[in-house]
Amino acid sequence: MKIWLCAHLSLLFLIQTITTAFSQKLSLKQFPEKQMLQAGVWKDTDGNFINAHGGGILHHQGVYYWFGEIKKGKTWLLPDQKMECYRVPASGISCYSSKDLKNWKFEKIALSATVSDTESDLDTSKVIERPKVIYNQKTKQFVMWMHVDYKDYSYAHAGVAVSDNPAGPYRYLGSVKPNGQDSRDMTIFKDDNGSAYLIHASEDNNTMYINQLSNDYCSVTNQYIRISEGKRREAPAMFKFGKKYYLLTSACTGWSPNAASYAVSDSPLGDWKPMGNPCIGPFSETTFSSQGTFVLPINAKNGKFLFIADRWNKTDLENSRYLWLPMEVKGDIINITWSAKVPD
Repeated sequence: MKIWLCAHLSLLFLIQTITTAFSQKLSLKQFPEKQMLQAGVWKDTDGNFINAHGGGILHHQGVYYWFGEIKKGKTWLLPDQKMECYRVPASGISCYSSKDLKNWKFEKIALSATVSDTESDLDTSKVIERPKVIYNQKTKQFVMWMHVDYKDYSYAHAGVAVSDNPAGPYRYLGSVKPNGQDSRDMTIFKDDNGSAYLIHASEDNNTMYINQLSNDYCSVTNQYIRISEGKRREAPAMFKFGKKYYLLTSACTGWSPNAASYAVSDSPLGDWKPMGNPCIGPFSETTFSSQGTFVLPINAKNGKFLFIADRWNKTDLENSRYLWLPMEVKGDIINITWSAKVPD
């Protein structure tokens, strides 16, 4: 198990693809470890740039499937908005597969955008963000949830799609305001007992909602809680270690990085205890110039996880990058450290 873990974690420091020229805050002088910087831009097995932002990873039958937003085309700024609305045309959701978390094969566009259909949630004029996929053992379907919105963020819906195959294509079912509430940055979480949850920022990002999903994972139930009231958090990522649940979020600073924070609970719908910033060391106040999107178990029994984040290039979104770092959990404490060494 240790050899397997080290092999998987060692790739994390090769794929610091985010530390490229546009990321001035993390310069070669500040982080001299060449192995962190030499990868440059992360490419798939065909030699093309991986385009899967705000993504999540599904592990199914020994294969990892990485789903993410396709950011493609010229970036523009929507004027006169209270939020920092940098945009590219919505281009759908991509899917890549890997058996080792290092070599990624482009599978297909898992969920396609529509063209010149402004009534559709998936039109190129809209926003499609933060796709996450879980598998429903009872229905034998793969279920994808995502944030769908107008370009000015006034729609604030959660969309859902299904497929019989992990890589898709996915069939779009529609979108909702969960329990009548706005839904922007979101994630989903599947518990060991098969229960699943939709977690989303709401109330102008002032509150985080956790909604239990229906048995088929395709709709929300009326079982939900409100947490982080008045805290202005977004970019949620939930995971479980032992008998405890953890929720990582970021502050709301537009496309600019900020300090991550996390909370701990004994139940997804229980009381959540704020814990502070999980990042340690230089540039921890900006989450190493990134924003979290997902937490992947590597050796969850021993508290070993993978923190997956985006490093946004807001004026050229197509050239945004990814940051993957090892994350260790001990009790209520999460540690995410920028290091050139593979943990023991």
